[in-house]
Amino acid sequence: MSWLELKVPPVIVAALCGLLMWALDVCTHAMYISREVRVTLWSIFMVLAITFGVAGVLCFRRHKTTVNPMFPRESSALVTDGVYRATRNPMYFALLCVLFAWWCYLTNVWSLTGCVLFVLYMNRFQIEPEERVLASKFGEAFNAYKAEVRRWI
Repeated sequence: MSWLELKVPPVIVAALCGLLMWALDVCTHAMYISREVRVTLWSIFMVLAITFGVAGVLCFRRHKTTVNPMFPRESSALVTDGVYRATRNPMYFALLCVLFAWWCYLTNVWSLTGCVLFVLYMNRFQIEPEERVLASKFGEAFNAYKAEVRRWI
């Protein structure tokens, strides 16, 4: 299935996972969680999503490297500062936070399947191929960074 590597934009993967979460919510029963708790959790995950997503893009822009995840070979710099000290993939983490926020709205335990599938897909078909490219392009500097900073959080 290597033909899927770097083929589907991460935003599309997240949207498909979100649709799956909605479908699972429609087909199964949601848990009862008070509106206040749902709104609070939704807000927390959305703030995390915006913070990590914007910070990741701004770091890439500051280093004048591509933010297009479909073409990691176009990377012109290894970004290891800012939010990239906390996670190697802040923009993907941001998408995962959006999915968790969606789950908080749905409050259906089965809908968490979408979050799990997002992580599994991204690890196998987006992040691993990106990391191979970055390792070949930036060598020991990327390997040292990879050893110090976690893939997600």
